[in-house]
Amino acid sequence: MRDRLLLLIFAAAAIAAAAVLPAPTAGQARGTAQMPDLQGIWQVSDTSLAYNVEPHTATYGVPAGQGAIADTPNKMIPYLPAAAARRQDNFKNRAALDPINQCFKPGVPRITYLHFPFQIIQTPTQVTFVYEYIHNTRNIYLNRKEHLDGLDFWNGDSIGRYEGNTLVVDAADFNDQTWLDASGNHHSEALKVQERYTRTDPNTITYEVTLTDPKVYSRPWKMSMLLYRHREPNFRILEYECHAYAEDAERAK
Repeated sequence: MRDRLLLLIFAAAAIAAAAVLPAPTAGQARGTAQMPDLQGIWQVSDTSLAYNVEPHTATYGVPAGQGAIADTPNKMIPYLPAAAARRQDNFKNRAALDPINQCFKPGVPRITYLHFPFQIIQTPTQVTFVYEYIHNTRNIYLNRKEHLDGLDFWNGDSIGRYEGNTLVVDAADFNDQTWLDASGNHHSEALKVQERYTRTDPNTITYEVTLTDPKVYSRPWKMSMLLYRHREPNFRILEYECHAYAEDAERAK
């Protein structure tokens, strides 16, 4: 009898504690009011963006696409004149110059919309992105407010915070060795990136990214795209070994 009474007391206490917890909002699912649940394996829905983030027609091995640029009337990157000329040179020589044809890291934001999935893992102090492409890993630090000094990175240095149902990431300290796509769109080491990952339903994230680089662009500009959750049974991040030029050089002919 005494054991049954204790069990009832503990059950009542658990119910009371659950009653005071904030209810998750739509799309927030099993996160908390401060940390929406973004965990899972995700992939971009528009595979054409890996080839060109601007509007483009179909060519050999390349699907047509409307691009992802969200804040310019013609959906084109607002290049400065010298940077626009460099972009044209990059495009003409893309088989040799595209960094990922040499198995270098794609950088941010390009790695988000490659043809490969990535996994998001959340802890109270950081968010880790595990990308299938060349075993790339990226950490978003939630317990820092300042970027590192005197260093540069392929993926930049990323610090984050939550704003409601959105993970906001500010990335800086990039090198200038990455492109935005396979068409030669580029940036300098002055690049600053702000990303916004918003759960819009249990299986969709709206990904918005703003790029600022006064050495290359005439003003900040923004891209927007959808990421979908992989729900296939036993879906996982696989090993991916890169061999320089083998996968992508044919596409650039």
